[in-house]
Amino acid sequence: EMELAKQIRPLVDRDLAVVFYDLTTVRIHGEAAVEDDIRAYGMNKELGGVARQFVLGVVQTAEGLPLMHTVHPGNVAETKTLQAMLSTVLQRFPVQRVILVADRGLLSLDNIGALTALADQGGRRLEFILAVPARRYGELVETFRDIAFDADGPGAGLAEAAFAGHRLIVAHDPLRAAEQGDRRRARIAELEAMAETMVTKLDAQDAARATEAKAARGRRASDRGAYSRFTRAVAEAELTRFLKADFAADRFSWSVDADALTEAELFDGKLALLTNAPDLTPADAVARYKALADIERGFRVLKSDIEIAPVHHRLPDRIRAHALICFLALTLYRVMRMRLKAKGRSASPRTALDMLARIQQHTAHIGERTFNGTSKTTPEQLDLFDAMSLPKPA
Repeated sequence: EMELAKQIRPLVDRDLAVVFYDLTTVRIHGEAAVEDDIRAYGMNKELGGVARQFVLGVVQTAEGLPLMHTVHPGNVAETKTLQAMLSTVLQRFPVQRVILVADRGLLSLDNIGALTALADQGGRRLEFILAVPARRYGELVETFRDIAFDADGPGAGLAEAAFAGHRLIVAHDPLRAAEQGDRRRARIAELEAMAETMVTKLDAQDAARATEAKAARGRRASDRGAYSRFTRAVAEAELTRFLKADFAADRFSWSVDADALTEAELFDGKLALLTNAPDLTPADAVARYKALADIERGFRVLKSDIEIAPVHHRLPDRIRAHALICFLALTLYRVMRMRLKAKGRSASPRTALDMLARIQQHTAHIGERTFNGTSKTTPEQLDLFDAMSLPKPA
């Protein structure tokens, strides 16, 4: 990878400052354990459940060019991978200013000091743009209540405040806020309708019992069963903050926490970013953070076109070699994308590869004579070679 850094350094902007870092999980097979095993059970991002895996980290430039990758055990805490990654970036790439862009699960407020100290050792400056984790939003209630967003211009829907001693930049999307609020209210209404149905059934049973009428056939409902069904449905819908069952009441009842609902609506449609970069405008900070999604697209390429998973190796060195080969393939894929885009071509690397795969080389033997030839190339194929600055097939 050191050799790769030398090869791609001319492709990197001389003023390289912004680096994007993100992690993904890669499924791996095998049950036996080996020494220094990096296969471990953890929450798999693809499956949404626990699986044996390793964790792959990728660092790339603002232009989408991968710089390096890291491989970690499958149960590693994401925040613990940052210091080693940053140390390697500072060592391989002679940059004086580093702006690290990372997602909310990666950069915790607790390790900002350690990372800044690491950068300062070389006389460099570390700056960051990170999304405030949702678990910290409770600390921003008063800030969000008082914040005023610009109505128009380049800063429309943006506002700035302070949090944890740094700049807090908040982006607000009214349409998304309305969608999130409507979806939440619709789910609450569905659960309330379910609860009302259970109350109606319980009341009918009580009325039948009071008049000694014959109750409807089927399993008898109970308040305890109603509480159990209701709380389970609320938990599955992740709405326990808003819908509260009243366990102290004699009969099955519930309530909606209006204060919690109002507080949740404060956060709808909002993205909160924390940065210590003094010269970035709020619009620039949001644009930089949204560019982090390009790494996610790279992960999708790794898992679809490049087929990094599932992995069947068991030895740590072979797993790392597998990850390196796939990372090299991703680098070539991204260089293809950069060259096609620079020449104004609309074809994606996948489309280009499919088109070029039709070119074949043939060898024919007639007696003692051998003939070599290449299948006829189309103008579209020749155009792709030109766009990627590659020699045309002879």
